[in-house]
Amino acid sequence: MTGITRTLVVIPTFNESENIIGLLERLKREVPEVDVLVVDDNSPDGTSRLVTEFAESHAGVFLLNREKKQGLAFAYRAGFNWGLEKGYDSFIQMDADFSHDPEDTKKIAAHLKHSDVVIASRYVPGGQTSGWEWHRKWISRAGNIYARTILAAQPKDMTGGFNGWTKKALEAIDYQSVVSRGYAYQVEMKYRALKAGFTPCEFAIHFRNRTMGKSKMSSGIVFEAAFRVFQLRKPSSP
Repeated sequence: MTGITRTLVVIPTFNESENIIGLLERLKREVPEVDVLVVDDNSPDGTSRLVTEFAESHAGVFLLNREKKQGLAFAYRAGFNWGLEKGYDSFIQMDADFSHDPEDTKKIAAHLKHSDVVIASRYVPGGQTSGWEWHRKWISRAGNIYARTILAAQPKDMTGGFNGWTKKALEAIDYQSVVSRGYAYQVEMKYRALKAGFTPCEFAIHFRNRTMGKSKMSSGIVFEAAFRVFQLRKPSSP
């Protein structure tokens, strides 16, 4: 991989007013060379207003405001569409709640110069999670093992949401036709990349549970992920 010149961080938000400005400040300090797009699902807590105000005094920060809550998958699809139309070469997807360390975006951006798919991993040697109760750790571990086993996938962290993609990879996996929602979205994106012949670069991170705001995880998301992972293995699946 060579020639990467423009990188866009895509951050979906819904009611993240407590976190978003601090996150944007950290990103502009840690990786001033990348641009940031916040994709907000019309948060009633004023998240989009805060981003708009911040963007007025900080170059390279943008807002894509959507009319209603449509979920993670549609937010990323909209963000990737926006970025490709604007001519970006690579993309970093991350959460808005500081679970993903802004400093690690620098590492993802560096790896994207040589790899088309980058996974910031909780489950390779050196990776870790903190701040979760035991049942959340169990759900994450079990879900990841389940996805890797059912799909015969090599990456250690199939379910994580802190990832990097080049334009080449997104176009090759036809990201706009991904049908999974929520938790399963991350799995399907990576599985499609593997099926397309990409070998992800995986490096260790420390994932920290949010300290402010409310988690979007639900039992419905978990069940949808379990069902969708099984579906992906069927010959008729994309």
